[in-house]
Amino acid sequence: MNTIESTVRAREPQSRTGEPPHSALLALYRTMQVIRLTEEELARCHQRGLVHGACHTYVGQEAVAAGVCAHLTREDVLFSTHRGHGHALAKGAHPRALMAELLGRETGLSRGRGGSMHLFSPEIGLMGTSGIVGPCILQACGGGYSFKLLKTRHVAVAFFGDGAVNNGAFHEGLNMASIWKLPVLFICENNQFATEVPFSYSSGNPSVGARGELYGMPGFELDGNDAITIHQVAGEAIARAREGGGPSLIECKTYRTRPHAEGMGDFTYRTRDDVDAWKLRCPIARLRQRIVESGVALAELDAIDADVKALVDDSRRFAEESPFPAPESATRHVYCESPSPPRSLIRNRPPAAEARRISFAQATHEALAEEMKHNPRIFVMGEGIGKRGGNFNTTAGLFDLYGHERLCDTPICERGFVGLAGGAGMTGTRPVIDFMFADFVLDSVGEIVNQIAKMQYMSSGRLKMPVLLRGCIGIGHSAATHHSGSYYAMYGQVPGLRVVVPSSPYDAKGLLKRALNCDDPVLFLEHREILTLKGPVPSDEYEIEFGKAAVVRPGTSVTVVALARMVHQTLSVCDALESEGISVELIDPRTVLPLDVETILESVAKTGRLLIVDEPPASCGFSAEVAARVVAEGFDDLDAPIQRLTGAFAPTPYSPPLEGAMAPTPGDIASAIRRLMEE
Repeated sequence: MNTIESTVRAREPQSRTGEPPHSALLALYRTMQVIRLTEEELARCHQRGLVHGACHTYVGQEAVAAGVCAHLTREDVLFSTHRGHGHALAKGAHPRALMAELLGRETGLSRGRGGSMHLFSPEIGLMGTSGIVGPCILQACGGGYSFKLLKTRHVAVAFFGDGAVNNGAFHEGLNMASIWKLPVLFICENNQFATEVPFSYSSGNPSVGARGELYGMPGFELDGNDAITIHQVAGEAIARAREGGGPSLIECKTYRTRPHAEGMGDFTYRTRDDVDAWKLRCPIARLRQRIVESGVALAELDAIDADVKALVDDSRRFAEESPFPAPESATRHVYCESPSPPRSLIRNRPPAAEARRISFAQATHEALAEEMKHNPRIFVMGEGIGKRGGNFNTTAGLFDLYGHERLCDTPICERGFVGLAGGAGMTGTRPVIDFMFADFVLDSVGEIVNQIAKMQYMSSGRLKMPVLLRGCIGIGHSAATHHSGSYYAMYGQVPGLRVVVPSSPYDAKGLLKRALNCDDPVLFLEHREILTLKGPVPSDEYEIEFGKAAVVRPGTSVTVVALARMVHQTLSVCDALESEGISVELIDPRTVLPLDVETILESVAKTGRLLIVDEPPASCGFSAEVAARVVAEGFDDLDAPIQRLTGAFAPTPYSPPLEGAMAPTPGDIASAIRRLMEE
């Protein structure tokens, strides 16, 4: 077993302050005892069957949370990982609320929605713990970016284990924090094992702290059981961050002396002798000895011990006596329940024919420009969206108006800056992520699905997530398979997201402005092949509600439901079909989530026939959802089986003849409508 020295490694020599005063030492000791006794009581609750899922205790690591959080205010924010009980308590959470959460009660930190791994208390700056390794690093960068944009002196802290340093989020997060000098502390609690995999095996570089220098920030390697040294180093790093000095990386080498999670086997990957040896280096006993040596009477420490024990006993009783949440509340807070009112006039009907005509791309640019002028909390991130103005001119000219903090060019690290957006949305700003092509954002799908989409729900509505994710979709321009995807059906399965797919300049502007004033995360997908399409757009400001379909063309013979480019492909054959006596009613849902089923059902009740035209493949897609909803809710109105016309089930190829065979053409649509009329 390797010994750990109380050493500090930094890019530059760091000044040392004196030992904290007695009052600070006693506060550290009390915090550590609150964590230890709470965790031991939770372990007993787990043995009694009161904890219904996992229980990841923090026993043995108390010095880290206590030493760092001693310097944080309520306005500073903390993001943590699955072993977050100690961080929550050190940040100010009451043991009652923590224990109630693990017992699944409505008085818990997350109102019973989270359990051991998902703890939220934004009221005290606890912005959430995650069962996924790594996101907290990126979210802390988002908190730091908010504080930088808003010109505050607050800091963001990410606590994570040694396993996270082998994750891409570690590299992307530290790199972003360094290049933008964000006020962030990265605290690695190296407890020697990532679940059951030893750090000595899983990492080619045995020192995490030394990596700080490689990212252009101070890096420290500390004895994680030495609360006083951690307190000193963290205090200096936090003060430096508050003054604009940028991020720091602090590795605290420590050890968890209980299993990875309560009830798991513990001695297949480590020995009892190792665990017993680390117990002898208990951080609480070590601090107690230092306090006694400094002249504090044992009676004062004993009084703290007795007070903490009474607090924990009371908290356990409170948790057991608290009610379970009502089952009917299980589906609340998926979306914001107190949304901000629209800033502009709501319009769902088509514009007047005499309105000015601008392109789809001009319409979205105008919407973004208007909202950035109005709201200084909006900022845009993406590759080449600064001086260059974006690959599709989405931000052209805005850099000159708002500068690099609000038009921020990023490294190629989609997971990184999408994860950052989640943290920024939680901490008071409104990020717009321009990811160019929908295929690129797949690198960040975990951040979208597991983090951004779930934050409002897991926090029981106490956090809002005003994040806009926008980019191009669609087949065309021989872009081949990595620049032609759509994916809106995939994201349409994710509770908490809004998925928007406009087809006209009018819709594009109104829906983008709604997204920029919405308190839910919005995925805004723009078909590349219609960016230059022109149409009428009013000159005044307006918004379009989500979940309100457009009747693009009224008809009586057959209903066609289509999105984006397929709307225009269908429109191109409607006049010819009309001359044949086939009157097409064309419905554009405009949003996939929420989906306006009512308008579709009303149309089917009138026509008796339904064709869904969709560019992506049919399997488990948007067309399947529309068909299923109509069968379930409008079956008696159907005079013929529902038909679907979709893209080929294959990746998109490059060569024009091959690419042309992938998506429905106007001829395909006309033929499908004629066949349906023969049913």
